Amino acid sequence: MQYNLWHMINLAFRVYEYILIARVLMSWVPDMERTSLGQFLVKITEPYLGMFRRFIPPLGPIDISPIAALFALYLIQQGLMTVLRTIL
Repeated sequence: MQYNLWHMINLAFRVYEYILIARVLMSWVPDMERTSLGQFLVKITEPYLGMFRRFIPPLGPIDISPIAALFALYLIQQGLMTVLRTIL
């Protein structure tokens, strides 16, 4: 039971990491955000990335907020796993 819960949580975080990376890569391709896949990725990632964009301004044309978002996601995952280890 404990292993399955950890595995599912890690999988959920990993999938969201890949979605964030896909969103970043998508921003390099013109008009990709207008496709149905692009709109789906924006809808899923914008609430999370928007939190970081409020505090981290872009460096010229480069938006570095996804780097901070991925780092924060990793810290949240590690913190959650630590809490689960102490509880279970």
